[in-house]
Amino acid sequence: MDKLNYHHLRYFHAIVREGTLTAAAESLNVAQSALSIQLKQLEQSLEVALFERKNKSLQLTEEGRIVYEYAKTIFQAGDEMMATLQHSAKGRYKEVLRIGAVATLSRNFQLTFLKDVIADEKVEVVIHSASLSELLAQLNTHDIDMVLSNRPVRREGDNRIQCHLVDDQPVSLIGGKRYKKRGGFRFPDDLVDAPMVLPSSESGIRGRFNLIMEQHGMVPLIAAEADDMAMLRLLARQVDGIALLPPVVVKEELAEKELFELCQVPELHELFHAITVSRRYQNPYVGELLDKAKTIPAD
Repeated sequence: MDKLNYHHLRYFHAIVREGTLTAAAESLNVAQSALSIQLKQLEQSLEVALFERKNKSLQLTEEGRIVYEYAKTIFQAGDEMMATLQHSAKGRYKEVLRIGAVATLSRNFQLTFLKDVIADEKVEVVIHSASLSELLAQLNTHDIDMVLSNRPVRREGDNRIQCHLVDDQPVSLIGGKRYKKRGGFRFPDDLVDAPMVLPSSESGIRGRFNLIMEQHGMVPLIAAEADDMAMLRLLARQVDGIALLPPVVVKEELAEKELFELCQVPELHELFHAITVSRRYQNPYVGELLDKAKTIPAD
């Protein structure tokens, strides 16, 4: 196997990014025939086929997908290096912190956790929402710096993923004024016949709450359920019932007395995690966030 030609690798990266030889040639301002020749030379030097040619289209082989993931990391690192050197020399470099947040995660928690770094004029914070599996894939390819989740991720083998417990929020019963009783809310007795807004059955909170209710010989009367904290917040405001939520989700409504915290559910908490991956050059703001959160390593 010959030494790697990074010029050829950049051309390959462009072909995958643009989707076709024609589009890549246009973006690189080179002839399509020259691009095709250099792609062939890269395949010969690596001694693998990077594409399968089917119906006049190019599809990545398994080896091609591996090479592309490395190419993305290589050229992203190169771009970051150039940006760092260029802006540092001018004395006005602005760091970018890319955060992935699980789509169902409380927006209020995200803002509370990130408030200091958002207020820092030296850094631009980019927040991207998606499923946990999608975000972990982006974390592994260094497209994002940290993932915020209410579900932990465990290490397996030599996995570089690191999961940090950054917050532990109580879970409460939240309701309107009609449910606020002078003598205090009695759990679970006052839930009898009360319509409830609950997280979906896929939520860890819901599973533990169901177990607590079973221990008391009760079945909740469900008015609505959702797997998204933003939707649960809206339902808590609209449905004349009692919602099961961490108070942080509806902190504005509680402050304005639109809703009331009736009681904390005994032994029920929502855990929030910051997930990172081992990197040679970690974004410095990742460490600052973890230090301020006084994190506890999760098993």
